Amino acid sequence: MKATHGIVIASYRYGHLAAHAIESILAQTKPFDKIWFVDDGAGDCQHLIPLYADRGIQFVLRDTNLGIVDNFNDMLGRVDTDFVMFMGADNWLRPDTLYQLNDALEEYQSSLNPKIIMYDIMVTGELKNQLYQTYHASMWASQGGFIWNRNGFHHGSMLYHAETARQLGGYAHNRTSSRTDEDLNLWDKFKNNGHLSLHVPLPLLYYRRHRENFNKF
Repeated sequence: MKATHGIVIASYRYGHLAAHAIESILAQTKPFDKIWFVDDGAGDCQHLIPLYADRGIQFVLRDTNLGIVDNFNDMLGRVDTDFVMFMGADNWLRPDTLYQLNDALEEYQSSLNPKIIMYDIMVTGELKNQLYQTYHASMWASQGGFIWNRNGFHHGSMLYHAETARQLGGYAHNRTSSRTDEDLNLWDKFKNNGHLSLHVPLPLLYYRRHRENFNKF
């Protein structure tokens, strides 16, 4: 049986950008089996429901902000697909993203049984140079932005095996640092428990680096 794929679009104060993220998901050449959209308490995404009411998107509009960790874990608990990707509502996907990731998964699933499929990022947005200054060793200019090589490294929109992520406890609160590196913590748990990852050497997610970014690293 072929694996099923879901995606969670997470928004906090990104209601003005979220339609772009949604459209990029609906435009996938290989559609996601399930799409969830969560507004984590900002209250600026109600306008999206009538726009996409007939497109099969499951909306979760929270009354209060749970924060990155609890919001992620709650949504992970709702996911009923084999694999899931989480994406910020201020970013967007290349149209062949799921096609490329699923192709890699199907090629190696019988032999390696990977639990994470990783890929590269296209960094864009008004503050893209700020990120380049920090990570220039693994980035290079392309099409007005920067391709960020993530081979062997994590990022927040990895494609996870959902049940394994739940068994590993999902995200955990960082008690020792102000950095929002919960995705690194989950990546480490996958690796430390012997789960293999695949890397697709293509920039599939467009990461918008801008002044309103909630995550700072």
